[in-house]
Amino acid sequence: MTEAVKQPVLVIPQLIVGLGNPEPKYDQTRHNIGFAAIDALSRSWQIPLAENRKFQGEFGEGIAPGGGKIRLLKPLTYMNRSGQSIQAVTNWYKLPPESVLVIYDDMDLPLGKTRLRLSGSAGGHNGMKSAIAHLSTQNFPRLRIGIGKPKGAAISDDSGTVSHVLGRFSAAETQLMSLVLQFVVECIESSCKQGVEKAMNRCNSRTVDISD
Repeated sequence: MTEAVKQPVLVIPQLIVGLGNPEPKYDQTRHNIGFAAIDALSRSWQIPLAENRKFQGEFGEGIAPGGGKIRLLKPLTYMNRSGQSIQAVTNWYKLPPESVLVIYDDMDLPLGKTRLRLSGSAGGHNGMKSAIAHLSTQNFPRLRIGIGKPKGAAISDDSGTVSHVLGRFSAAETQLMSLVLQFVVECIESSCKQGVEKAMNRCNSRTVDISD
């Protein structure tokens, strides 16, 4: 019997992970925008987060806007070991990699831009390298939040890059990023209701700015 043509599978997130570093000194830094996104979802969906030692992270679960069960995770393993925490959750709940949506910062995108994708490489991001290694695949959705490039510093200058990603947003940038995080919540809600692929059209076409 010939196999029926496979319909595209609707990818609905069951675990949303924000990448960042623990410790107060990293709070509100550009590299921790993934943590800020999880905090925004936690507030919007009224899903409290609490430290979970088994998962090596701050974790919460509840019901997503689409009506399905959703879990939120901020790994507390430090960025380059984020995959350990993600794997602990996926193993415990027996979640397939494609149900994991990872949110993280991207210097190659300007402030105000977001990019939602169904799969892809780590693009030099240590947290994503760890996630890909522990999930044993690149085929899981991710939402990148633009943090822009360091001003004036040569991109080949590692110290300029490090101080940029570990630096904090200016007052004007902070105002913009709060609008970006609102938009990120909308994008994730669309992903939960309609699937990641449909949400991509909306999330990838808009640039958030202060006049919004």
